[in-house]
Amino acid sequence: MSPRKRKIRVQFRKNRGKRTRADHTWKESIRQGQEDQLASNERISGKGELSRHRTVIAEETETGELIAALDVDEAACLRGRVVSIVGSHQCRVQADDGRLYSCVVRKVLRTLSQDVRNPIVAGDLVLFEPQGEDQGIIQRIEPRQGVLGRGTDRQWQLLVSNVDRAVIVVTPVAPHFKLSLIDRFLIGCHQGGVKPIICINKCDLVQISEILPAAGLYANLGYDVVLTSALNGYGLNQLRQFIQGTASVFSGQSGVGKSSLLNAIQPGLSLKTAQVAQDSGKGRHTTRTALLQPLEFGGWVVDTPGIRKMRLWDVPAEHVEGYFLEFRPFVRYCRFPNCRHVHEQDCGIKSAVQSGLIARPRYESYLRILSDDED
Repeated sequence: MSPRKRKIRVQFRKNRGKRTRADHTWKESIRQGQEDQLASNERISGKGELSRHRTVIAEETETGELIAALDVDEAACLRGRVVSIVGSHQCRVQADDGRLYSCVVRKVLRTLSQDVRNPIVAGDLVLFEPQGEDQGIIQRIEPRQGVLGRGTDRQWQLLVSNVDRAVIVVTPVAPHFKLSLIDRFLIGCHQGGVKPIICINKCDLVQISEILPAAGLYANLGYDVVLTSALNGYGLNQLRQFIQGTASVFSGQSGVGKSSLLNAIQPGLSLKTAQVAQDSGKGRHTTRTALLQPLEFGGWVVDTPGIRKMRLWDVPAEHVEGYFLEFRPFVRYCRFPNCRHVHEQDCGIKSAVQSGLIARPRYESYLRILSDDED
């Protein structure tokens, strides 16, 4: 099925900022009728600063994202994949023939008025125009298939694109295990069309029996769950099987051991790692940018910077229940069609929680997400 196309109005930034006047004597000259004494480069306009808009044709992807269809001379371009981001609008692209190019993003792509905070991310398939031996300009970003992102204050921040699976890495201790964070990631995966894998790392720090209830909670819902230890190699073979031959991303809080896991899965990557801060129990940011790495046993993986908050984007409160799989059979028993399952009477979800058919920790996680509580 081909993507739908529609017209959108986009706003472009000016190439240069407006100049400030050296003083305000021109105002007095106008009042006194001495317009001829104004400097030749001084102009007066009552319209204020004008913005530049243009109508372009955009393609709507399966995730609802709009990709502007820009005119590009494809004969002069090469195709490639973004392997890392350098700064706000520079990146490294691997062409189809394996060569690496340092590319900048075409300004029209950076200035399109869209809700995406970053115009390009690791994993993007792009069309770029070579400039010399190892330089280039990205002319077009191809429509994205599987994406993972999060909300910021006013925009959607993409973490990675064109991935099949997302390994959600958490730990039982340091940093502490948070069900609501896992559930936010799961919602993000469902939104972006990515299959989630829940990886509970650092199992060497606790007894396995302490982790099994949380692991069983998600395994019983049909999610892939793996217990690992980058230190002693526990569970690494199973994790390899989950991501073998796929495009995957490792994501989670800082300090959960994403880079350590990848170093253990494929020795030789030499990704930077750091210990969790003893005073706060939180991880340190060691991975500064998303980095795409090929895997010797097939496929490729992206190691993303650690995050401390996974804010949802474009998920209305009334849609949150739909992402909790175990809620679906009981929604029909709610008395009110717009029931939020919080304070309403005769609620099928609350009755299922009280009878043990829905795990209370998951219901409490639902309430925290509904109230936008990120702790």
